[in-house]
Amino acid sequence: MGESKNNLATEGLSGQVGNLVFRRRKADGKVFVSRQPATFEGEPTDAQKAVHTKFQEAILYGKTAIADPNTKAQYEQKKSGGRSAFNVAVADYFNAPDIHEIDVSAYTGQVGSTIRIRVTDDFTVKSVLVHIAKADGSLLEEGNAVLQSNGVDWLYTATQTNESLEGDRITVKAFDTPHNAAVQEKTL
Repeated sequence: MGESKNNLATEGLSGQVGNLVFRRRKADGKVFVSRQPATFEGEPTDAQKAVHTKFQEAILYGKTAIADPNTKAQYEQKKSGGRSAFNVAVADYFNAPDIHEIDVSAYTGQVGSTIRIRVTDDFTVKSVLVHIAKADGSLLEEGNAVLQSNGVDWLYTATQTNESLEGDRITVKAFDTPHNAAVQEKTL
């Protein structure tokens, strides 16, 4: 998309002229020029309908997020380059956290041993839930990990003794502000 900078011919323009569309960004007043979008004739596919629905949900989330003063203030801190807090919130809705690593090297099965999880998100990770199941699928324990001072590692401390680790499954769920979830599992 083209950008108009200090151009007297386009100053104040918005809307459509021929097949060109002029858009003024509210945040900084910049004018952007693009061709008129092509119209699609025919029934949208299921995939297109799913994208449309997801976008509608993102818009609703963005409106709700900026209606709450605390959430809006958090998104305001991340805005840049002409993006508004609303734009940041909508973008956040589309991205779940990324679980990069589940480090079980310090997990011995003893109470107090730890599991370190490295998680990032485009905005912020709100919580990380750890679920430890025995090889037969029965739940041994679950609980929330605690964010560490580096801002990307979460530490879960075992509360139950686990006599046999072989075949046990560690399931990690990470959640962000719009409640997107990432799930990763590791078998011992």
